[in-house]
Amino acid sequence: MKFNTKVIHGGQHHDPSTGAVMPPVYQTSTFIQTSPGKPLADYEYSRASNPTRTALENALASIENGTRGLAFSSGLAATDCVLRSFKAGDEIIAMDDLYGGTYRMFSRIYKDSGIKFHFVDMTDIEKLKSLINENTKLIWVETPTNPLMKLADIQEVAKITKANNILFAVDNTFATPYLQKPLDLGADIVMHSATKYLGGHSDVIAGALIVKDEALGEQLHFQQFATGATLGPMDSFLVLRGIKTLSLRVQRHCENGEKVVEYLSNHPKINTVYYPGLKSHPFHEIAKKQMKAFGGMVSFTFKSGKKEDSIAFLEKLEVFTLAESLGGVESLANHPALMTHASIPADKRAEVGITDDLVRLSVGIEDAEDLIADIEQALA
Repeated sequence: MKFNTKVIHGGQHHDPSTGAVMPPVYQTSTFIQTSPGKPLADYEYSRASNPTRTALENALASIENGTRGLAFSSGLAATDCVLRSFKAGDEIIAMDDLYGGTYRMFSRIYKDSGIKFHFVDMTDIEKLKSLINENTKLIWVETPTNPLMKLADIQEVAKITKANNILFAVDNTFATPYLQKPLDLGADIVMHSATKYLGGHSDVIAGALIVKDEALGEQLHFQQFATGATLGPMDSFLVLRGIKTLSLRVQRHCENGEKVVEYLSNHPKINTVYYPGLKSHPFHEIAKKQMKAFGGMVSFTFKSGKKEDSIAFLEKLEVFTLAESLGGVESLANHPALMTHASIPADKRAEVGITDDLVRLSVGIEDAEDLIADIEQALA
């Protein structure tokens, strides 16, 4: 199947009991057994598996070209499941520009676990290689990154991980499988905050892991089952519904994103626009190589460099909604330093380039003319 067919039919089956086209919401905690230890079907208890969640997990595996998909109660729960594979003495190398919640988990929740974390600019391949030793167990990449739109060359990093027998995980939230296929490029694990583009309607919190190796999939499923951060049936239904329109929505996000970027790039008050589709973007060639298009996420700074200017802009927006999160059909605006990345210490934010005048836009699927008019009046 090609992608547009996969999002609708991939890994999916009509309900065998009723013929329902969409999988029902199996709102049940447990399932009948005909004899002790002999369930009527393949389901015993919904923490282990639930038919609605299974339908979603099959769809996730299909659209990312994996063998196993797992659905979690949030993207951070999915990330936590991966980290539970490691022990004291292990080392993990991660990108220096990360979603604030991921950085918080790595640097604070696991700080006393004995796992050592290194944060590095993944575009510096030699620096990455220099950090690898016999204790290195995982490389964690976000590409494009949140909020500075940095890119890592997935194929180049995969060559390093394969040569050193290291697991390689890619957070594919910004790109989505419509634009980028990390497993095809050599990654072992793909993570999504399914809250974002996969769900697509700002009405659900969810996370996902997809893998190609069946043994790794079974290991992660055990860790998911044993710790319990699974996605409920109603939320599974909502994400599955969102996936069915993923390609249509992301295509529109990309089209609108490019128009917004063109406007911002020519505005006298704007300093730097961060968008991988720009030829001036330092990682534009990598984006062209591994992405189908360039997405709907845009960040920018002001020529004044003043935090006050970014706040005034955000407060004046009318079509864009000032809120955390991203990837919904509606356009959202965010101040990373005060909102999504506030948990990162100020000195670390400054080190990677998250300045106090930085604004991040999640460009939605409204009419582009209305979005540009809104930005224009907010900048006036």
